[in-house]
Amino acid sequence: MRHIQGEDKQQLTLIPMCLDDYISQDSICRVIAAFVKNIDMAALGFKYAETKSTGRMPYNPAFMLMLYLYGYLNRIRSSRRLEAETKRNVEVMWLMEKLTPDDKTISNFRKDNARALKKVFRQFSLWCNEQGLFGRELVAVDGSKFRANANRKSVHTQKNTKTKLAEAEKKISEYMSALEKNDRAEVDEARFDAEWVSEVLKHLNEKKQMLQEWLKKIEENGGSEISTVDPDARLMHTNGDGRSLDTCYNVQTVVDGKHKLIVDFDVSTCSDDKGALVTMTESAKEIMGVAEIAATGDRGYFDAEDINKCEQNGTICYVPQMNSGRVAPDESYNKENFFYDIENDCYICPEGHQLPFCGYKKSRRKDDPKPNKDYYNTAACKNCPVRDKCTRSKAAPRRINRSPHEDALDTVLARMKTPQGRKTFRERKKIVEHPFGTTKAVWGYKQFLCRGKEKTTGEASLVFLAYNIRRVFNIFSKYEMGLATIIT
Repeated sequence: MRHIQGEDKQQLTLIPMCLDDYISQDSICRVIAAFVKNIDMAALGFKYAETKSTGRMPYNPAFMLMLYLYGYLNRIRSSRRLEAETKRNVEVMWLMEKLTPDDKTISNFRKDNARALKKVFRQFSLWCNEQGLFGRELVAVDGSKFRANANRKSVHTQKNTKTKLAEAEKKISEYMSALEKNDRAEVDEARFDAEWVSEVLKHLNEKKQMLQEWLKKIEENGGSEISTVDPDARLMHTNGDGRSLDTCYNVQTVVDGKHKLIVDFDVSTCSDDKGALVTMTESAKEIMGVAEIAATGDRGYFDAEDINKCEQNGTICYVPQMNSGRVAPDESYNKENFFYDIENDCYICPEGHQLPFCGYKKSRRKDDPKPNKDYYNTAACKNCPVRDKCTRSKAAPRRINRSPHEDALDTVLARMKTPQGRKTFRERKKIVEHPFGTTKAVWGYKQFLCRGKEKTTGEASLVFLAYNIRRVFNIFSKYEMGLATIIT
């Protein structure tokens, strides 16, 4: 049989004597090295960037950063696997100059330099802006749940802890009763093993004490849940992988529309998107050096207070209306079908009746101290023939509440009905879903390895920096431009 033949394993060959000859000029390794070379490690606060004249010499943090960037670009983030790569991967040998740190040293670098890693990501974003890689016209904001390095059973809520505490107290009471019956029993009657029961009671009392400590911490935390493994992780709905509830972090990103590059990100412990639209767009404008920008997001960002702040700060929002829920028995009588007359400060119901302003009503949201305006028309509702379709109340009139920030929502809703608004919103998925699709679905980075918000932020910095480097490398390669020489 005829096949392509390789070289004889015993054949002597003249191999390159220089390690640099093994790395092609267009290799992404050269891009990593050129980028890290221009970083002032001491200014960014990297540990061991400045060394003492005494004691054992540490590894240069620049080499460790290059190792991690190479690893995350090639789907290798385990410290043990990275240690193995330093001994068998020619590209890693070239980056590390044949240094082979142990896995503990590699792991400690990521753990000890979380804040500095976020600064490195920001520095690369600023460089991208200088190179004109950001369009600086349209950005998209979105969040995604990344699993924490903790089991969901390690997160304890107030309700669940009270239930477990009651169960433990009930069992203690039952075993105590069993011991009392055992003591009163006759000599010839069957008895419980007192020693075994005492051991069980000891275990139950320890569990009770632990639950009481958890409950105390939960109450000190304002009734919010606590995690005994990762203190910052929270139970969140993931809507994926067949698990509806898991311990997660909510990672928010703002992505530029020109090349789908991530401008900035934030790791949040909040399960919803409240406040994220303002935070991310303001950060994007600061990095890009612009005063105004258009931003789009999904329904989760449709919040009156957030949109009002964005509009006042020069951010043109393209956010669809969140479903208000089926308030009325007939959906055609929901709030969105009531027209607001701004001149007369009243609502016009679908039947043509006016609902004038009748006073203020305290907002249900604790974080919104401003009261809502209350609109209703008792006389019109009393004699309305379609009352049963509009409200479930048998006596009270239909009431419409208006937030003090709702003028901004009306502006955005009107904008979304225009052809330009619909076109801009359609661009959202193309822009912001690209980074999450690459990092989570393709690269497999669905779960953090580190614990705690600060350390997971450092890990997220490596993930998104690797994504941006790969995107920029592909952009320059398309035009046959050497990125390594440009960065240098």
